[in-house]
Amino acid sequence: MPVIRVEMWEGRNEDQKRELVEVMTREMARITNCSEESIYIIIDEVKKQNWGAGGQLCSGKYPD
Repeated sequence: MPVIRVEMWEGRNEDQKRELVEVMTREMARITNCSEESIYIIIDEVKKQNWGAGGQLCSGKYPD
């Protein structure tokens, strides 16, 4: 049972997440030779204010 965990900033719409899940599932099944039904994908969306990079909060480093 492969599990793929994706952590990314919030803001993607449902269609984008659906496509991401479809493509990642298909490619994981192809590469690992397992069934698509056995693959789980977890998407964790994080606010930029809760993510730091290079000593700064990403909300300040990458403003919208």
